Amino acid sequence: MAASLAQLRKADGIIRLHGHRGARGIWPENTIFGFKGTFDLGVQVVELDVLLSQDNIAVITHNPTLMPATTRDQAGVWISEAPQKVSDLPYAKLRQFDIGGTKPDSDYASSFPEQSFLFGQSIPTLDELAKLVQTEPYKDTWLNIEIKSIPIHAGLTPEPELLARKVIEVVQNNALSDRVILQSFDWRVLEHVKRLAPDLPRSHLSYMERSCPKMETNIYPGSPWMAGAETHRADSDLCDVIADAGGHLWAPHHSDVVAEEVARAQAHGLIVNAWTVNTIAEIDHVIDAGVDGIITDYPGRVQKRLIERGYHWREDFAQKAPHL
Repeated sequence: MAASLAQLRKADGIIRLHGHRGARGIWPENTIFGFKGTFDLGVQVVELDVLLSQDNIAVITHNPTLMPATTRDQAGVWISEAPQKVSDLPYAKLRQFDIGGTKPDSDYASSFPEQSFLFGQSIPTLDELAKLVQTEPYKDTWLNIEIKSIPIHAGLTPEPELLARKVIEVVQNNALSDRVILQSFDWRVLEHVKRLAPDLPRSHLSYMERSCPKMETNIYPGSPWMAGAETHRADSDLCDVIADAGGHLWAPHHSDVVAEEVARAQAHGLIVNAWTVNTIAEIDHVIDAGVDGIITDYPGRVQKRLIERGYHWREDFAQKAPHL
């Protein structure tokens, strides 16, 4: 594991680049088209989200319920707002939906106005993407797989052990153990990964408590997300807790990134990947903090800023890229 993970650590003049849900800012999220396009941009790692269908197939989609703002039926009609749980639908049904566009006037569409509108983009399986990255153009790429699990809403997502087991099966069946990261906000999932496949790198996602969170926070006293992890040392930071849990990577929200904590995490041997870093100010902040990797909806934007700052995102591009 140590040798393969070295490819994801920062190096002299190198900060790694992860395309969030492919490259959500420009292409429909979590689609094979988007993943392939992101790799073709020279991005070595794509981040993606995995849930299970009713028939326990690992599928690549973010929300536990189908998103009305991005989902059309076979007739091209946007689905209703009534929640349809992914885990209640067999994959044969899920693959009939088209997720290649955003619904006009939706909040999602206004958040990503430059995203392309495509047709014929179905929810892919994890196995489908695993097969793609075994083909010749993509044999040096990585998958950063976020396993979606929500412990505070019983029954909304499958049991953590089942999620972990089904993802591991796909990874191992496709011989991708040396090119994947398994991450989750629900650290119970990571505990099951640790038990079932201790050789697979585990990334602990974190989103700290704040006055106006944009999503559920997972780091707080007694949190059900943290799998019972806690510290008994007054001087401990979150990175100490993750290191004590046997983690390999830490993925904090960009607003929670502090240079001193990044350095402390790296001293523990952790790789630090900040998410989801989209604006120039956010990019500059995490560069200055010393992170190993940047997870972004806009890989091209980060590429340009890295070059402007005297960095590159992979060694084999460093000699080709312009120096400003």
